[in-house]
Amino acid sequence: MTANLLAAEVAESERERLKSAVVSYGDGVGAFDGRMRTYMMRTFAPHFQAGKCLQIGCAHGDQTSLLLERFNDITVVEAEPHFIEHTRARLGDRVRFVESFVEDFDNGERYDTILFSHVLEHVIDPVIALKKLASLLKPQGRLLVAVPNAEAPSRRIAVKMGVLTHLEALSEADTAAGHRRVYRLDTLERDVSLAGLHIEASGGIFYKPLANFQFDQLIGTPTLSEAFLEGCYRLGLERPTECASLYVVASKGHVA
Repeated sequence: MTANLLAAEVAESERERLKSAVVSYGDGVGAFDGRMRTYMMRTFAPHFQAGKCLQIGCAHGDQTSLLLERFNDITVVEAEPHFIEHTRARLGDRVRFVESFVEDFDNGERYDTILFSHVLEHVIDPVIALKKLASLLKPQGRLLVAVPNAEAPSRRIAVKMGVLTHLEALSEADTAAGHRRVYRLDTLERDVSLAGLHIEASGGIFYKPLANFQFDQLIGTPTLSEAFLEGCYRLGLERPTECASLYVVASKGHVA
C-alpha cells in the first residue's frame, strides 16, 4: 500500500474481508449500538462545523440519518456496496454515496466536518487513513474520530473471567466485525498526532459496565431504566478511560 492508494491486490483482499464482516452486522443496529449513536451525536455536536459533511462508513445508515438532522450537504464514503444499498433505500437521494476505501477517496472536495466513527479500528494502517482525511479537511474543518475502548470496565471484567487474555486482545465479536485493533486513549491520540493533526478535544462516550449483548438484552426492560443509561453517559464525561468509546476532535491546527 502506498501513502495514498491501496494496491489492487490489497484492495481485493479488503473487499473479501468486508463481505465476511457484513454478516456480523445482521439486519440492523442492536439496541445498545443504537443508543451509542445518539450519545456520539451529543458528544460531537458542539464540534460540528457548518457546511459540507463527510461521513466515512455508514453501515445501515443509523448515524447518517442523525447527521441529516444537522447537515444539508452530506457525502458518505463506504467500501461495502451492501451498506450503500441499504442506506440509500432508507434515506434516498438526500445523501451522496461513493463506493471507495477511505485511503483511495478524493473527489476534489474539501469538508467542514468529517465523521470517522468506529472505522479506524478496521483499516490496515490507521495513520495513513487519518492523513488522508486530514487532506480532505478545509482549513478550519474538524475531524471527529470515535473508536472502541480497550479499557472499558466490561473488557476488564472479561479479562478477569478469562474471556480475554488482555485488555487489547480482540474478542470473537471484534474479529467477526473485522476489527484489527482496539484503542486506549493514549494510543488513539498518538495515531492522530502522527497523522499531523492537532487535537482540539478528546474523551470518552458512555461509561460501560456491561458487554454489548447484556445491554441489548436489558435495554427496554424495567431492569435498565432511562435514568440509568443517562447516568452512564454523564459518568462517562468524568471517567473517559472507562467508556464504551473513545473520541478525538482534530483539526489541521492553527491556520494563518
